[in-house]
Amino acid sequence: MTEAIRPPASVDALEQLLAAHHYIADRGLAVSLYLALSLERPLFLEGEAGVGKTALAGATAEALGADLIRLQCYEGLDISHAVYEWDYARQLLELRILEATGDLDRTRAHHELYGDAFLIRRPLLQAIDPARTRPAVLLIDEVDRGDEEFEGYLLELLAEFQITIPELGTIRAARRPLVILTSNRTRDVHDALKRRCLYQWIGYPTLDKELAIVRARVPDAPAELARQVAAAVQELRKEPLDKAPGVSETLDWIAALTRLGEPTLQRERAEQTLGVVLKSKDDIDAVTGDRLAAIVQRVRG
Repeated sequence: MTEAIRPPASVDALEQLLAAHHYIADRGLAVSLYLALSLERPLFLEGEAGVGKTALAGATAEALGADLIRLQCYEGLDISHAVYEWDYARQLLELRILEATGDLDRTRAHHELYGDAFLIRRPLLQAIDPARTRPAVLLIDEVDRGDEEFEGYLLELLAEFQITIPELGTIRAARRPLVILTSNRTRDVHDALKRRCLYQWIGYPTLDKELAIVRARVPDAPAELARQVAAAVQELRKEPLDKAPGVSETLDWIAALTRLGEPTLQRERAEQTLGVVLKSKDDIDAVTGDRLAAIVQRVRG
């Protein structure tokens, strides 16, 4: 039987566990995660891309000794990719073997062909499989990229934590997984789905928190470089960009400059590596030149 996820003794203990796995959570997020674990409720995380929503699921799974099962949502996602499907190629091969050996009994063949051996478990079924021996953290990533039909299916799943397969019957979770849903707000997710969950908004971090994240995730970066780049990204987020950089871009920029051997942030190198932190030509063109020079000058000062 699946082991239960054992929540830490307190919110402080959970924060320390996450920090030990290089995730720096603010107090509000730690409280929401602790409650999701203690009350066995799904946790809905919303915020801009790159602020650490997906990373939280991975860090939590590592910290609690659970398997991370990820379902990446996209438009047109259906049951065969999210829940289960039958291995039709193997079923057909097995059917031909039975015909060739003259051992074809329709009733028995149907029972065998639609048995566990031919069932392909997709992420949602994997997470609630009662045969699991380890607890699971189910990450339903970027649920806003799916469609309303899939949201409706999630409503049923999150209410009962069971899946009905016509050929096999109803499969129920022996232990509920920790479910974390994320959204980048590319569209509004239906309120009915959010009501099934605890909700937490994750915004861009303060400079102090961003520096703490950098020290945890890129420990070999020069201290002054880390401070200057983190401050520069904070400045870039104030610019009228189409896509403001997230924490993941901060980490990538510092890692890139560290690999290039830069002890501090220099204007020329900042321009050469601007594509690490900004992801569109319009945004790069908007800050290249005097704006970037002014930002570099301020953070170096």
